Amino acid sequence: MPEATNHPEHHINMISGDIASTVLIPEDPAHVLLFAQLMDEAHKVAEKREYLTYTGLKDGVPISCTSTGLGCPPTSIGVEELWHIGAKNILRIGTCTPIQPEVRAGDLVIVTGAVRDEHTSEEYISKEYPAVADYRLVRALLDACQELGYRHHQGIVRTHDAYYLESPDAQGTRTRVQKWRDLGVLAVDMESSVLFVIASISGFRAGAVLLAGNAGSELESGGPSEESDAERLLNVGIAAAKLLAARGLA
Repeated sequence: MPEATNHPEHHINMISGDIASTVLIPEDPAHVLLFAQLMDEAHKVAEKREYLTYTGLKDGVPISCTSTGLGCPPTSIGVEELWHIGAKNILRIGTCTPIQPEVRAGDLVIVTGAVRDEHTSEEYISKEYPAVADYRLVRALLDACQELGYRHHQGIVRTHDAYYLESPDAQGTRTRVQKWRDLGVLAVDMESSVLFVIASISGFRAGAVLLAGNAGSELESGGPSEESDAERLLNVGIAAAKLLAARGLA
């Protein structure tokens, strides 16, 4: 871990001590606000650009949540700066487009590794270097899904840069996706591979749980008595963070 300083990180605008050792990273700042509602107590720590952070307690376990925006470049900035100020476990909670028939809309995908079909991670290391989730975080996310009774899958996703090129209406989508489908890739996302690469070369632990949706869809808000998609993702992240603390990994 880099030596702690009293100067706030340029983009997330925080210093060491502002976050818990486990940080959830959704794309949308609105999901950080929902995180705060799900915690026993939480307070706003910082807000700058797309990076909104709350830190709180759930059943006595400190957990933080920082939004990182959409795509690999802002995610890479956010996770590097979180690592600089003490993050040990970074759990991405986001969305993906399923490409396997068994992964239905609304299912959760626990990511074990990612195809590096984006270019941000190439700035760090060549494509021969793998993008792999930390097995302890994968285990915690799987156990959290089982504990909560959520339908889920585990496996490899493909991370890419061009959101609308995976739309069913985009030219050549079927051809581009078919080779990955044939190789058993579960879904397509836009952030996981760069998170895993930075984590592996920097020394912190990283994992990801993704909600399977349809191309171009947003997280559903749910009805008055229905758990929302965003809430299910956050519940898994919070439960996994508690398991990590119980296992001495916080």
